[in-house]
Amino acid sequence: MYYTVRHLTKFVYSNAVSESIMETRMHPRSDAVQRCLNFQLSVSPRCRVFSYRDHLANHVHHFDIPGAHEQLVIVAESLVEMEPAPMVPSFLSPDAWAALDADVQDGDFWEFLFPSEFTMPTPLLEQLGDKLDVRRRDDPLMVLHDLNEKLFHYFDYVPKSTEADSPIDKALEQKSGVCQDFSHIMIALVRSRLRIPCRYVSGYLYHGQGDKDRSATSATHAWVEAYLPQFGWVGLDPTNWLIASDRHIRTAIGRDYSDVPPTHGIFRGSANTDLTVAVRVSPSEGTPLPDQELPVPEDWSMLVEKAQQVPPPPQPVADSIKRMQQMQQAQQQQ
Repeated sequence: MYYTVRHLTKFVYSNAVSESIMETRMHPRSDAVQRCLNFQLSVSPRCRVFSYRDHLANHVHHFDIPGAHEQLVIVAESLVEMEPAPMVPSFLSPDAWAALDADVQDGDFWEFLFPSEFTMPTPLLEQLGDKLDVRRRDDPLMVLHDLNEKLFHYFDYVPKSTEADSPIDKALEQKSGVCQDFSHIMIALVRSRLRIPCRYVSGYLYHGQGDKDRSATSATHAWVEAYLPQFGWVGLDPTNWLIASDRHIRTAIGRDYSDVPPTHGIFRGSANTDLTVAVRVSPSEGTPLPDQELPVPEDWSMLVEKAQQVPPPPQPVADSIKRMQQMQQAQQQQ
């Protein structure tokens, strides 16, 4: 199966800013079941974009716009080939817990076993763990299937009910959240109570006509991967009660959301930021010609207006560098 992914991010500043420094993680990964065949990142105002791989092999693009500007537009376009995902059974062999512990003992999983910024255990999390009976029993896969289902039913999916930097207690208190919250809560429970390596996945989900997903179609998506003996990393999507399949397109993996935000940056100036995000995942017939641009949807035309260079404001821009509100509230909070 082939998919085209178009991911647009637009920042509009209330006053001209004098510099923007940004990094993005929008380039789909390539592995055994997924191949990114084409990727282009367009930035306006125009600038030179550099790229590298981080320690988990995520693609990172970064750039610096030193001139004055009132808006920043980023358009990421990808063509991805997805193979059918391996079948995941309902249970494993009786000795699976021992096999898991042996793999963990011999492997390098420490950063996916310990708490991270958004997966710290709290009293509310412990109460939920007791209520959902999250403990080592049966076999690792049976417990993960059970937890995936229980989280889906326990929490309501409510767009914009939390922020990008909300702690897990906010979703636990209101029993609602977005895909980021579902993933963080599941990771925290799996690491602390089951001692299974578990990591955060950022990416996209294709929503077909017959699919009954409750996550938003116009935003990026998040789910988790847990390590299991014989199978390796297995994806689970508690937001939609799914096992990750060929509809789940992975862009980055990390300990939690703080490792893999789609955009992360700072600007120099005194301004408020208006953020617009649009995502579209569509089936494709195959490989485009080399360097061929993917057409931008017509209904995005107003969003992709090129940013205009503006003269410096009459008053000096504040010297302090402010953290951007482009901390992705709209990226996985739709």
